[in-house]
Amino acid sequence: MPIPSYKRLFHLAIALLIASTALWCPAAAHATTPTHPTLNAASIDAYVNAYMERTDLPGAVVAVTRGDKVVHAAGYGHTAAGKAMTARTPVPVASLSKSMTALAVMRLVEEGRVDLDQPAHRYLPEFTMADRRAEKITVRQLLNQTSGMADSAYPDLTRPQAHTLTEAVADMRGARLAAEPGTEWSYHNPNYFVAARLVEVVSGRPFADYLATQVFRPLGMTRTESVDSTDDMPDHARGYVRAYGMMFPRSHPRWFTAGGHGVVTTADDLSRWLVAQNNQGVSAAGRRVVSARSIEVMHTPPKGREYAMGWSLSPSGEEPRQIRHTGELLTHNAIQTLLPDSRTGIAIVANTGMISGDDAAVMLDGLVDLAQGKSPTVRTPFTMKADYVLAALTLLAIALGVLGAVRARRWARRTAGRPLWRVGLRMLPCAVPIVLFAQLTNLVGLFMHREGTLAQLSYVWPALVIWSAAAALAAAVVITARSLAVLRARRTRVLAASGAQDERVDAEQVFVSAARRGK
Repeated sequence: MPIPSYKRLFHLAIALLIASTALWCPAAAHATTPTHPTLNAASIDAYVNAYMERTDLPGAVVAVTRGDKVVHAAGYGHTAAGKAMTARTPVPVASLSKSMTALAVMRLVEEGRVDLDQPAHRYLPEFTMADRRAEKITVRQLLNQTSGMADSAYPDLTRPQAHTLTEAVADMRGARLAAEPGTEWSYHNPNYFVAARLVEVVSGRPFADYLATQVFRPLGMTRTESVDSTDDMPDHARGYVRAYGMMFPRSHPRWFTAGGHGVVTTADDLSRWLVAQNNQGVSAAGRRVVSARSIEVMHTPPKGREYAMGWSLSPSGEEPRQIRHTGELLTHNAIQTLLPDSRTGIAIVANTGMISGDDAAVMLDGLVDLAQGKSPTVRTPFTMKADYVLAALTLLAIALGVLGAVRARRWARRTAGRPLWRVGLRMLPCAVPIVLFAQLTNLVGLFMHREGTLAQLSYVWPALVIWSAAAALAAAVVITARSLAVLRARRTRVLAASGAQDERVDAEQVFVSAARRGK
């Protein structure tokens, strides 16, 4: 399906921004690892420490496994509360939680209590929507995110946040579908709210309890739990956002998270999770939690797609093959990947927010290189480069705004004598930054395929919001200054013309009076 023209323009703008930063950003540095590095604790530590030094990343946890062995699980740096991060530091993994919810559903499938290809409504009668097609949504479609639900029809992150899974599902009663079930893929958190509520109803137990007893404990993940909101996470999910190369601690707004992005875990427990995924459902201690067939089903997307059940396949032809998933909060980001060819598992959680600090995804590239016996390159997140360009554009916008205001009278004099409608047309381009700022969340939403608010965007990419706001303010100042200058100039002309008319009338009166006296 061709990309709409507005998307192409937005993608082009981002690409130009990236390209321009390459002209004046230093080349990537290499981590201090051996010429022929081996994937071990020392090489992982060297790479992660080099990355943190280069990027000023405050803190992260890393888990790396190979086969049924843990290669390394560790914490680095500190939390936003100032505590040292270790392999046992609890961290939110955001949407990595979806793969864990999917495994909980598969446990019920193996028990014969759920059929993936039956409508979810059969097990969860309370799941109703304003769109009757929702009755056809199957359990598999929920987990594959092909249910037809989407942010475009039901933007969950811009709505009042639920407090329970029952409430989250009930809130969807007035929503409609964006597509026929099974026909399109859309990443949408409520798919997993419904799946988690289904687990509750079928099992007869709270979702968090079911996950703990049927998934986490059997895998040895004793320090892992699922919570209902970001308020229930350690320090309320407080983390950092990056702007202009600097880190700023920020508290996370309250989001409902159960089922979709509510798991809090540790590096130690993530290593146990990865082992089971690469070991066909068998834990590091040798306990089978789900069948090899269930693991295969969760890792296999529908034909023609890349998204499976809380996991995505790397694009065809990409090497090495990966089965992965990212997780993003406004103050934390995470990633997990499986390398099937070497049975390697890698999971990273960093305490920086989405886009403004996609550190986990960038760090993953280096650890994948290490897993392949290559020397990893320390790269920096996209915004560390782009923010300097945005800073320059912000200063330019302010300068142009001041210059436009100072020269408003001169501009008004040049337009003197023209009809007001033509003057208005000449000022119309100045309104573009204002329109851009007003539509900024929609434009970013098109690029990310997610709906959000301006407040959320201030976490996601602060420098972009500041630039857009500065440009809009500068444009408003110029428009106001020019409009006032034009009105003053025209008023002066009217008064001048009126004065000249009065002088002519007075002169005529004098002439007439003189003529009469002459007679």
